[in-house]
Amino acid sequence: MTSDNITVFARRESEARSYCRGIPATFTSAKGSKMTDSDGKSYIDFLAGCSSLNYGHNDPDMKAALVDHIAGDGLAHALDLHTDVKADFLGAFEEHVLKPRGMDHRVMFTGPTGANAVEAAMKLARKVTGRTNIIAFTNGFHGVTLGALAATGNSYHRGGAGITLNGVTRMPFDGYMGESYDTTELLEKMLTDASSGMDKPAAIILETVQGEGGLNAASPEWVRRVADLAKEHGALLIVDDIQAGCGRTGTFFSFEGMGIEPDIITMAKSISGFGLPMALTLIRPQHDVFGPAEHNGTFRGNTHAFLTAKVAIEKFWADDKFQQDIAVKSLMLTTALEELAGMVEGARLKGRGLMQGVDVGSGELASEICKRAFTKGLIIETSGPNDEVVKVLAPLTTPEATFRKGLNILLDSARDVLVKTKIAAE
Repeated sequence: MTSDNITVFARRESEARSYCRGIPATFTSAKGSKMTDSDGKSYIDFLAGCSSLNYGHNDPDMKAALVDHIAGDGLAHALDLHTDVKADFLGAFEEHVLKPRGMDHRVMFTGPTGANAVEAAMKLARKVTGRTNIIAFTNGFHGVTLGALAATGNSYHRGGAGITLNGVTRMPFDGYMGESYDTTELLEKMLTDASSGMDKPAAIILETVQGEGGLNAASPEWVRRVADLAKEHGALLIVDDIQAGCGRTGTFFSFEGMGIEPDIITMAKSISGFGLPMALTLIRPQHDVFGPAEHNGTFRGNTHAFLTAKVAIEKFWADDKFQQDIAVKSLMLTTALEELAGMVEGARLKGRGLMQGVDVGSGELASEICKRAFTKGLIIETSGPNDEVVKVLAPLTTPEATFRKGLNILLDSARDVLVKTKIAAE
């Protein structure tokens, strides 16, 4: 790539660009769990499009189906018209995802981003209940369009709104007040006290593992209690599974095994399987009350995404083998991250499944570790309110040997940075 091609990013791309600032390479190809830059250097991908590529880059079966569809003049865009590929996707999703889990949810195709799915969920809850207030949690991240942003906790992103964000009451997430404090007790008190000042909620929205918020994982007991409180007080329960879903935490939905039945579930990122834009809002039938086009989007008919999503579901979720593979790699990840946490005084392991990381206590330290890893051929990023968590989001399909190599790069990078930090302090 010529120097002019490289400088065009700084010359013409908006200052809003983000990930490329910490990962200064120009990528030209990718396969599986590896990416290649314009100099021919190969990198192991532990970012996976921020969990949009759970099945890796250019899965051969999805790619073949997509190429055949395009070559055969299959529809590329259809608004929400009936198409063969939409029917095939809905059939596969019903057969391999919903029915085995005893779920009766309707599937609403929103605009193709997670934020749009959240907007739809919040609007729908307000229409169903006739209420306006939504309860969200500290460190939650639900998107940066105005409705979703009101439910997002991060002050940097909220500041970008330029206006007051209304309609949401913030409550402390599990563990926010310390391990010994059950924050559902405060939530219950606020809901039951007529003088608490909290308006009756239309919905309670939560992530079972807060991705951008720092990999804070809620306990099943906490999630169940929140679900019970929502039901007791006439509010819908919305689970935002945009980053934590599609197997990222070990099961297709992050809330499986917790004993809850969300009224609404939002999905995006890896739901298309191939990294193509696609988002869903899953709705219990009794809450499916939007009128035609009351919430719509020009690109809610991404037929290319329907096609690859169907292949992904049939390939990875028709039986439990893939889920078993995730469990094996999750243990590998936990073991490696425990070693990393042991290098830094006060560091903490966070998250679950293949959505784990280490809070190293400092955004500067976490950033230096990730930068060092990049020089060694590993793409990895941070999360948390101060970017203090080194966060692993490797494709779920990463071969064990590649996964182990990437983890070793991460550990070596942490050692390098800590030695350099110690020398500088002396």
